[in-house]
Amino acid sequence: MPLRVTFVAAARSSSLLAERFEDDRPLDQAGWEEVQRAAHDLVPFAAAELRYCSPTPRSRSTGDALGYAPLVQLALRDCDMGRWRGLTLGEAMAREPEAVDAWLAGPQATPHGGESLHAFISRVGGWLDTRPVGDGGAVVAVAEPSVIRAALVYALQAPPSTYWNIDVRPLSTTTVTGRARRWNLRLDGVSAQSSRA
Repeated sequence: MPLRVTFVAAARSSSLLAERFEDDRPLDQAGWEEVQRAAHDLVPFAAAELRYCSPTPRSRSTGDALGYAPLVQLALRDCDMGRWRGLTLGEAMAREPEAVDAWLAGPQATPHGGESLHAFISRVGGWLDTRPVGDGGAVVAVAEPSVIRAALVYALQAPPSTYWNIDVRPLSTTTVTGRARRWNLRLDGVSAQSSRA
């Protein structure tokens, strides 16, 4: 039986603040309220045999608020953005436009002095591949949207440039099934039969 890994995107730290590289802001009141509204759909994932989270404050807080009591996984940390840490994309572009262009165009590029997109995707994929399979089972991992995007690129064996075309919303879920180097994206939705009930 294949392993089922469900990623839950961390609640946002604020809908009013711009997304920042390696954002380590905690959940604010708006984030807590989002978690409470989504809890009915997300709390059942606490039944997973293994529960993990990214080391960011908002990932840990999201997992704790949902009753997951997740184990922090350093491999699920955001991409190391070097000297761009804490900046928005616009701020980095204003300071180093050529470097940002090189980074966006080349998955091996590290103009910020941190981790390349390729290395980031490989690190997250390595974590995914080392989950214990046993006789199958369920895993839940609360992570930053960037980490989930990296996991999907890896699972689908897509080119690294695909990373820029994946949108992961706060508190959304994404499931992959399979085992090391053989992953499938699982899309769940309301079936026609269940929507008539």
